[in-house]
Order: sequence, then C-alpha cells, then structure tokens
Amino acid sequence: MYENKKYLAIAWILVLPALLIRVFTTIYPIIETFRISLYDVKLLRGINEFIGFQNYLNIFQDSKMITSIKFTVIFVVGSMIGHLVLGIALALILNMKFAGQKVLRTIVLLPWAMPMVVVAMASKWAFNNEYGLVNDFIRWFNPSFKLDWLIHATTASNAVIAVDLWKDLPFFAILILAGLQFISSDMYEAAKIDGAGAIRSFFTITLPLISKNILVLSIFFTMWRITSFDVVYAMTSGGPGESTALIAYRITTEAFTNLNTGYASSIAVVLFLIMALLSALSMRAAKRVDY
Repeated sequence: MYENKKYLAIAWILVLPALLIRVFTTIYPIIETFRISLYDVKLLRGINEFIGFQNYLNIFQDSKMITSIKFTVIFVVGSMIGHLVLGIALALILNMKFAGQKVLRTIVLLPWAMPMVVVAMASKWAFNNEYGLVNDFIRWFNPSFKLDWLIHATTASNAVIAVDLWKDLPFFAILILAGLQFISSDMYEAAKIDGAGAIRSFFTITLPLISKNILVLSIFFTMWRITSFDVVYAMTSGGPGESTALIAYRITTEAFTNLNTGYASSIAVVLFLIMALLSALSMRAAKRVDY
C-alpha cells in the first residue's frame, strides 16, 4: 500500500507541470474573460467600470450583433445542409469501384489541404465581376451576365457559404467514406436478390448504418462552422455592411478594432456556452456510436 501511494505521488509530481500549464493557458483565460465581460472596458476612452450583466443584455439590443447572429445561423444551416447532401453523394461516388479511384480520392482532398485564408483570398478575386473565374464560367452560357457577388448582401452570403462548402466538403465526404467501408457487400447482394434497387438499398441499408457517423460528424462540423472566422476575415471583412459578419468575426472587431473588450468578452462567453452545450451533445452522441 505504501509503495502504491509512493508511485502515485511520483506520478502526480511528474504530471503537475503539464496540469499547471494547462490551467494557466485554458482555465485562467476563461475565468478572466468572464470577469471582463462584467465590466464596461473601453480602452480608447480609459473606461473600466463594473456594470454586471449589462453587456449580455446589450447583445440582444445591438443591431449589428443581431445581424451577425442571423447570418451565423444561415451560414451554419446552409453549410451543413450542403455538407450532408453533397458530402454523402460524394462519398458514395468515391466508394464505387472504378479505374483511378485512388487518384480521384487524392484529388478530391486537395481543397481541404489548402489553408482557409488562402482559399478565401483567392475566392475574393474569383467572384470579381470583371475578371473573376466564376463569372467567366457563367458567361460561357450567358455572355451578357454581370454580377458583383461581394457587394450585395444576399450574393455575398451565398458566396461565403459556397467557399466554405467547397473547402471542407471533401474532408466530410472522406469521413463518411470511412463509414461506408465497414458495410459488408453481402448485405447489398442479399438486398439485390430480394429485388431491392439502388435507391431502396441506400435508404434501408446504407443510410441507417452510417446515420450515427453522420450525427457525430454533423455536430463537430456545426461547432467548427459556428466558430468560423478566417473565411469572412479574408474574403469579405464582414461586408457588405455587416451582412456577412459571423459571431467570431464580431468578437474580433469589437475587441481589436473598437477596443471594446468588455462587450467582446460577453459575446465570447455566450459563444463559449453554446460550444460547451454542443460539446456535451457530441460526447453523448459519440458514446452511442457502435465502433
């Protein structure tokens, strides 16, 4: 018993430095962010006044923040619908047996391997009306087509969602493909003998067997979408106006542009609580997955 306690004490001593570093770099910033959110901190004006939960109430009275919340919801829902529909379709294509299958899988992953900032900056030029790749392609079918994608709120929002989808769709599809690899071909053969076609086999065999994978992936990808920042920062800078300013981008502008750190901290705390809830849901869903 003494020896066990001795080894346990040694283990704690060895682990303690890592734990202290973790506390300092993770727990302390969270606590400090919550503390600052209770103050009216405006660095430019030299204001540092305790105001309680007023910053949290201001979130729902700020028209710019309301716009950011609305676009974040549209961005997350639109992007995830695209990931689910197109990701599953792409995974099914990649799961087929054909010549050059491995080469195609490698090519498909290239967009995901590129940094989002690089993709967003390139997309900013691609959606240009005069010399953009997107309009050039459309003009093959409609020579008189003209549209400045990034100066109109609706088209700019659609462009941001499209770029995000193009960037991460391959990774989502590859993860779905991994689930498809575990489905035995004997099940499809038995369904074919029973007279089931490709569509019926998909809805009765494929989809039920990968539904748990889709659920877990959807939760994690939703969390990543909510905290997206770089695509808006590099592509539209939240414009036109504030129509494409995601919540994470709003936190950055409030903290580092407006130097309104108290208000920015309150937004960050709300976002943290949302992410904590989604993390709990993802862990609960992961436990239900049969590996």
